[in-house]
Amino acid sequence: MTQRSYRIGQIVPSSNTTMETEIPAMLRAREAVLPERFTFHSSRMRMKKVVKEELEAMDRDSDRCAIELTDARVDVLGYACLVAIMSMGPGYHRESARRLHERTVENGAPTPVVTSAGALVEGLKLMGAKTISIICPYMKPLTRLVVDYIENEGIAVRDFAALEIPDNLDVGRHDPERLLDIYQQVDRDGIDVFVASACVQMPSLPIIQRLEDRIGVPVVSAAVCTTHQMLDRLGLERRLPDAGALLGGKY
Repeated sequence: MTQRSYRIGQIVPSSNTTMETEIPAMLRAREAVLPERFTFHSSRMRMKKVVKEELEAMDRDSDRCAIELTDARVDVLGYACLVAIMSMGPGYHRESARRLHERTVENGAPTPVVTSAGALVEGLKLMGAKTISIICPYMKPLTRLVVDYIENEGIAVRDFAALEIPDNLDVGRHDPERLLDIYQQVDRDGIDVFVASACVQMPSLPIIQRLEDRIGVPVVSAAVCTTHQMLDRLGLERRLPDAGALLGGKY
């Protein structure tokens, strides 16, 4: 019997180096335990500095990327920049997903769309999270936008760490092992879920499971939640090893 292969499409900022490593890493790990196979395809939108003006310009470019990826007839399309969505105002992930899906329909290839911002929100809700704490690489004003966006969705943010790394390439170079120290500076009293990286560019996959084991509550990242939502849109089992509770098979 021929194994089904799925085409994973990602719209990524031009300076993003993490989503094209962490998403494939998770789905390759899944291939070791489940039969489906995956290929990976990207289109890029220009962004170097994580500031509101560049994020807004980049978001406008996402329509072109959606059209390019549906030329390749991808099976699911992921918008891989959380803060670009959240900086556009409360609930914008719904508007972005709707608009990008319209572009795929216009291109003759209706494709399910996942935004990393929406995936984080939906993943937290699916886990029943009422209160969370998070780590962000952003400057404090952008981090506050992210906190406000999440709280507007009905999820309280107990505390956050803003690492204040302005250059997106530097965010991608941040050593995930440092998160095992940084999390200790964040108030976690009474939280339901800890978000190790509320940014798809800041690497965290290597420490998700270890951090979850240390903290004793589920640990997610924007990339983990995006992978979960992609599998959901494909109608596939949302399970893979060593990526925390959300992808452990319970959800």
